This record gives sequence, structure tokens and C-alpha cells, in this order.
Amino acid sequence: MSTHNNARRIETGDLGEMPTPQPFGGLSPEDFKLAFRNHPAGVAVITADAGDGPVGLTATSVFSVSAEPPLLVFSLSDQSSSAPTIGRADTVVVHLLGADQLSIAQLCATSGIDRFADTEIWDRLASGEPYFPSAHAWIRGRVINQMAAGSSTVIAVHALESHVSNDGAGSDALVYHNRTWHQLSESSAIA
Repeated sequence: MSTHNNARRIETGDLGEMPTPQPFGGLSPEDFKLAFRNHPAGVAVITADAGDGPVGLTATSVFSVSAEPPLLVFSLSDQSSSAPTIGRADTVVVHLLGADQLSIAQLCATSGIDRFADTEIWDRLASGEPYFPSAHAWIRGRVINQMAAGSSTVIAVHALESHVSNDGAGSDALVYHNRTWHQLSESSAIA
């Protein structure tokens, strides 16, 4: 039954047999993933340290919510090995990656390894958070809210500090599309 028909039936008072809303259900996980497979997303790496060592993960769910105040959100799978630490962290660093930082994205997307074993590629900010200095842009922020969402947690972050490298001004974006890394360049612009 279409939404239009439901609205009309409610207006006239003729509710008839309306289906009982289900709290969950809907698409299978496979069908849901398939639908999103052709929806490209920017690639970011989130790092944190809640006191028991640095963690990092690759995410395609980062987006800005508000400029005043400066807020961003991302989702965190409950299955991620980084989830417990990020869930306890007061602050995080969100790295917005360019195509030339693919190695960082791949590193933080690989499970079962020490993502911070190579001490040459990461450091700590003056405030203590782990970060990747080669990222063209990063935002340090305070976690202000967390919301359970299915098998994930949505994390809201208030941006406190950022750095955008001059090197990254003209760099190509790193995008994830159809289970593959892509480089988004000026040549991909539609005139």
C-alpha cells in the first residue's frame, strides 16, 4: 500500500487492515550492502587512546553536521577491535584522507595487526591523541554523544582543532566505491 493511500485512509477514518509496524526487519544485510555499494564515500581514519594504547580504524561514514557549532559524526561497528577504546575515549582525531594516503586507510582497515607498530608514520598531538602527520587534513574533537544504532554506534564529535596541509590543497580525494578504493580527481568533474 502506498504512503499516499495510507494518508488518504487516515483522513477519511477508514483504517481497515493496517500492517503492524515491526521494530526491525526490512532488507537483509546483504541487500542493504548491495544498495550502498554504488554510493561512493570519502575515506577517513579515526584514532584515539583512552589510556590503554592507540587505536585506529578506517571509516566511510564521516560527515559534517553543523558549522556552528562545528560538529561531525561517524559510525563505529560494534565488531571493530577499536570500538571499546573509541567508546571510552573523550577525544578522537578524524583524518580526512587524500588518495596518496591510501596506505594509512589500508593499514587501519586491516584487522588482526598492530596498526601503530611503525612508529615512523604516527605521532601524538600536544594534547596526547595519536595521529598520522601525513594526512592532508585532520580534526581533533571531543566526543559529545553516542547513540546505539543496530550493530553500530553513532558518535557525535565537537571539533576543537584542525590542521589542513598546504600539500593537500590540490590533492585528489580518496573515495571508496563498490568495495574498491578510488582516486577522485579534477578529471572526474562533470562539466
